Amino acid sequence: MVRTTMNLENNFWYFKSVLTPRFCDDLIKYSLNKKEKMARTGGYNKNKKLSKNEINNMQKKRKSDVVWLSEPWIYKEIQPYVHIANKNAGWNFEWNRSESCQFTKYKLNQYYGWHCDSDTKTYNKPGELDHGMIRKLSVTCQLTDGSEYKGGDLEFDFRNYDPPLRDEKNHVIKAPQALAKGSVIVFPSFLWHRVKPVTEGTRYSLVMWNLGYPFK
Repeated sequence: MVRTTMNLENNFWYFKSVLTPRFCDDLIKYSLNKKEKMARTGGYNKNKKLSKNEINNMQKKRKSDVVWLSEPWIYKEIQPYVHIANKNAGWNFEWNRSESCQFTKYKLNQYYGWHCDSDTKTYNKPGELDHGMIRKLSVTCQLTDGSEYKGGDLEFDFRNYDPPLRDEKNHVIKAPQALAKGSVIVFPSFLWHRVKPVTEGTRYSLVMWNLGYPFK
């Protein structure tokens, strides 16, 4: 299986401030009471102890702290927007389940460089529900308001697309949810995106990946 690119009429689908402030605040409080871990990229096994050199190399691309969550009350709140976006955007991807959610804390000078959420191979997990699946739809939930931090913009690079989708200067489109607390943005997992460095304050977000069998 190779990483998929498609000509899409809608590259992402945006819901402004649909998660209540109480839900966002409760989720932040709940997550901050759990043990956070250093965020890793796909090339670094999450169960392996990394050397100082490996950490330095990895953090050239990604630097943040995360908490893994799989509580049903979180999925119940967010999954309906995945279904709505999948239909309204015209993607109609077949997907089966959601992975564990990732609560992410971006502090001063933390970021995540350009990347795709989908891999070039299906999950090889015999006996597990994810076996043979890929990430198809990604979700980012904005838990903090833009007034609480500076920087930390979520940006997309439609590098496989021609103008006018591309920004003529940087080939980048800034996601519209950057300032709106409780907003949800859904997009195909094969799209390139990044989180720019936070320059002031702290940005909290929740990411969810939704899996299905490879595109045919």
